[in-house]
Amino acid sequence: MLKVAGARLMEERDANLVRSALDSAPVAACMVAARVEEAGVHPLRLGGELWGYGGRLSGMCFSGANLVPLRGGPDAMRAFADRALRRRRVCSSLVGPSEQVLALWEEVEAQWGPAREIRAEQPLMALSERPHVEPDPLVRSVRPDELERYLPAAVAMFTEEVGVDPSTDGGAAGYRARVADLIAGGRAFARFEDGEVVFKAEIGALSSTVGQIQGVWVHPDRRSTGLGTAGTAAVADRLVRGLGRTASLYVNDYNVAARAAYQKVGFRRVGEFATVLL
Repeated sequence: MLKVAGARLMEERDANLVRSALDSAPVAACMVAARVEEAGVHPLRLGGELWGYGGRLSGMCFSGANLVPLRGGPDAMRAFADRALRRRRVCSSLVGPSEQVLALWEEVEAQWGPAREIRAEQPLMALSERPHVEPDPLVRSVRPDELERYLPAAVAMFTEEVGVDPSTDGGAAGYRARVADLIAGGRAFARFEDGEVVFKAEIGALSSTVGQIQGVWVHPDRRSTGLGTAGTAAVADRLVRGLGRTASLYVNDYNVAARAAYQKVGFRRVGEFATVLL
């Protein structure tokens, strides 16, 4: 690895610079911006570290349960890789803008690889107006007392999407707590039929300007019926008209059906993400 100027830990005195950088790309930075707006920059409150590079913050990366490089060229990615490799790996994935993620992965792959999966092309999509299809009126916020009915659908979605059952290897309690937090925050949505979830989605990150939809799932018996399109429209409508945010999501490029559904809702491509699963 080439020797480059080092990445530095961002502190509270850097808060204005950090927020300016996040504001410059509100859709791509939603996951990190939501954390910073709620907790500030200090690592103990943030649940991870923000690394900066360059005098005017030409590069920035969040290091926590996920490693999220938000901006920067090759020198910044080498600096972030150098900092990451000097400690024990704690992240389970790299995710964020495709150019930065793939460049950073190239720097750390020799020590962290092989990856379980690399999803190099994930269209980043956004919607800032009323959905183009009628939202499903039966999609609603999940109540706390419905956790037990909602959880199997959440586990099924995660397993299908990531390829790992989140309730195995001692992860059941932690995953259950994360889902419960989303429900308690009014950010989990579902359509129930006969007490069973047939559609679900969540607002995984919510900044002051953008909400990121995640975990869209339709019961296998109800796929190709339009439930996913109308359900996603309902969650997007909640974000756009109910909360005054831009709705965003990212999707695997090979998921042709989902991409078509999101485009029908009115989502338009605004960038490209990549994910490296470890």
